[in-house]
Amino acid sequence: MRSDTSSFLKIKEGTMYVTNQHAQLTTANRRSFFSRLGKFTLSATAIALLAGQDRLALIGSAKAETPNNDVAILNAALAAEQEAIAAYQLGATSGLLHKSVLDLAVQFQGHHKEHADALAATVKKLGGTPNEAKTSYSFPTQKLKKQADVVAFAAELEKGAVSAYLGAVPILADRELAKVAASILGDEAMHWAVLRQALGQNPVPTAFLS
Repeated sequence: MRSDTSSFLKIKEGTMYVTNQHAQLTTANRRSFFSRLGKFTLSATAIALLAGQDRLALIGSAKAETPNNDVAILNAALAAEQEAIAAYQLGATSGLLHKSVLDLAVQFQGHHKEHADALAATVKKLGGTPNEAKTSYSFPTQKLKKQADVVAFAAELEKGAVSAYLGAVPILADRELAKVAASILGDEAMHWAVLRQALGQNPVPTAFLS
């Protein structure tokens, strides 16, 4: 995080209680999507593929299995990352963000781009077709009137991403790949905490995430 983002942590607009219908639906939809996928099996080389270590991935590739459910779960995560990228783009171009906030938004968007690139590459290497980002998303642009609105919207989407990865981790048969998903989950959770603090809210409101 850049040093000039420290002022971002206290927005003068004060504490906000945000109820964003779209974000809540997004969270619910992601949870239900992952729950519908059920238990699935990923190949033992998936972690190497995700890390881009092609040589390591080739070891034992003859025994690798890539059921359709493997690709489905990765594409679900990819779709969530693509939505986040678009959301941060909306915020960055809204004209509502102060420079320090804009810098942080761009940084967080960069993280989501890295996640998306890794997930798309893995889907492709596992024989699937990566999910294509939508040309447009139904974001509540009419409700984004000030900086705090944008930050609150981003925070709700990050919370949804946490829930999505939380649902994916326990059903990954390849435990190494589960570790990668958990690592991404941690990144999303940090985003959420920073954004909550920026709104004057408790950055870590509960001992457990759901």
